[in-house]
Amino acid sequence: MKDKAISLLKQLTEAHSVPGYEDEVRDIFVEELSGAGQLSTDKMGGVYCERGVGPKVLLAGHMDEVGFRVQSISLDGFLKFLPVGGWWAHTLLSQRVEVKTQSGEKILGVISSRPPHFLPDSQRSKVMAMDALFIDIGAESRAEVEAGLGVNIGDPIAPVSAFTPMAKRDYYLAKAFDNRVGMACAIQTALELLGEELPNTLVSCGTVQEEVGLRGAKVAAAKVSPDVAIVLEGPPADDSPGFPKSECQGKLGGGVQIRMQDPTAIMNPKLVELVIATAEEEGIRYQVTMRSSGGTDAGSFHQANEGIPAIVLGTPARYIHSHNAMIDLNDYLEMVKLAKALVRKLDAETVAKLTRYL
Repeated sequence: MKDKAISLLKQLTEAHSVPGYEDEVRDIFVEELSGAGQLSTDKMGGVYCERGVGPKVLLAGHMDEVGFRVQSISLDGFLKFLPVGGWWAHTLLSQRVEVKTQSGEKILGVISSRPPHFLPDSQRSKVMAMDALFIDIGAESRAEVEAGLGVNIGDPIAPVSAFTPMAKRDYYLAKAFDNRVGMACAIQTALELLGEELPNTLVSCGTVQEEVGLRGAKVAAAKVSPDVAIVLEGPPADDSPGFPKSECQGKLGGGVQIRMQDPTAIMNPKLVELVIATAEEEGIRYQVTMRSSGGTDAGSFHQANEGIPAIVLGTPARYIHSHNAMIDLNDYLEMVKLAKALVRKLDAETVAKLTRYL
């Protein structure tokens, strides 16, 4: 289980898959789950693996990561860019990125700005605005960028950051743990349940464009019409300096997060109770969270169709939406255990009780 987790997370975090261009993560999903169920896609690019009979249980991770796109190319060969998803400008200067051309080639670049040596004192201490940044790919002209390197307006741009073990055992540093931990869990859970007869129809899913408004989840809900949605995420940890320890709900090493509420969704209370009870019964380490900011695909799922009971399971990650996020692998492994235990429990009667109000 652990070796498979490491292999999956390395492949997925190092993939180049920003909103609207999730192809590399989708390819990994298809390769891993070929033969594990009926594979299909929706018309936005979401991908599905379905098997079984009974109520539909959706295990959904989103495939996209925060990234950028080429907005314009200057006459002297520098790229202006637009963020796709939520970036904090503090994290960007001097970071490496790759521009993926229409031919599939990846062009290395670095996010840059006017050097501080040439700035007045009043500007040196301020964070550079996003529109003051540019990407340097080592070109000398627009013609070299377009004709020589094949880079064009609209090309997607992703951070460059290798999946790297840290000195502390089971700690890893990489980009895009939001949400490659969720995608890994959707894949690994389906693989580890192979050979078991399930009391439901299991649909593992990779949605698209979560980082720009939970868009792909709307399409996934319409396509699958799930009876329950288990959203798998890489939410922000809150155990680093600057947070009160007494209020920490996302500690690395604290286990899988079970999210009860955020601004986009109030989770089905009966489903929350079932998830917590299951974790207790199985001896799975968990931490319950109530969030005043942020959101997940549950925001779209719980409002879709006639209403879909939804829950969010998460592997907390420090410094998400940056080039270097950090997880404790054991939290991810607890998420997989809980996802498997829930799938085994969600038979027709259990699912029906979640929305029985009369």
